[in-house]
Amino acid sequence: MSNQTSVTEFLLLGVTDIQELNPILFAIFFTIYFVNITGNGAILMIVILDSRLHSPMYFFLGNLACLDICFSSVTLPKMLENLLSTSKAISFLGCITQLHFFHFLGSTEAMLLPVMAFDRFVAICRPLHYSVIMNHQLCVHMTVTIWIIGFLHALLHTVMTSRLSFCGPNHVHHFFCDIKPLLDLACGNTELNLWLLNTVTGTIALTPFFLTFLSYFYIITYLLLKSRSCSMLHKALSTCASHFMVVILLYVPVLFTYIRPISGSSLDQDRIIAIMYSVVTPALNPLIYTLRNKEVRNALERKVRRKL
Repeated sequence: MSNQTSVTEFLLLGVTDIQELNPILFAIFFTIYFVNITGNGAILMIVILDSRLHSPMYFFLGNLACLDICFSSVTLPKMLENLLSTSKAISFLGCITQLHFFHFLGSTEAMLLPVMAFDRFVAICRPLHYSVIMNHQLCVHMTVTIWIIGFLHALLHTVMTSRLSFCGPNHVHHFFCDIKPLLDLACGNTELNLWLLNTVTGTIALTPFFLTFLSYFYIITYLLLKSRSCSMLHKALSTCASHFMVVILLYVPVLFTYIRPISGSSLDQDRIIAIMYSVVTPALNPLIYTLRNKEVRNALERKVRRKL
């Protein structure tokens, strides 16, 4: 990552310019982060330890919980530190590293959701062939593939951003190092970076989004045509509802941020949207799954009773 730059560190301006709000925001975001770590950690533990949950659906759910913990941990600890500190500095290497893992984990989660939707499609529309299609080998291969693609996608942006020249202001108008705020500070030509952001990241966001909704279109069509039982229809749709809520919570803010032309973007607006998909959504995911999923609730209750 060789670059010609006079900037050795960046200053993260954070969530707000009103210093009096920082202690309140710290308490709010710390609580959200605690809920995230506790909730997703509990789901991950239950999925690993409870043999009743050793199925493709919960294998993917465990991956989602792991991604949510790591995804928030890339940005939230530094943001919490900056809320209580007068120094907002982050080193050049630290900034580039944060950018890499943010896009690595974020894009991996975006690609995991259509895989989970495909799992529900097979379970509902091809129940007799489910164990054959969704075998352990295929589940592992799909999961490893999306983790690798996510890593390579982030590496592309990391290398291209690190090669830019930063010779002027070093104030990042965000609470973490993201591509758009850094491109605003770059001294050289950023057209290729913008093209990659719109094309590659746009494809990474739009393709899984389309595939996820395609899976649900087939599921709903199949249920409406084949299911003659209202209770069966309700049960199947209820099973998908949790995943569908997670899809909406993640994709809508991400698409709004990265598909929008940079000329029409607002830095304050981007910060608010980023809080939604990087802070709030990972904390809501375990609540959505535990409140709506009977098997997960029962597994958690069994684990708690054993501890008591």
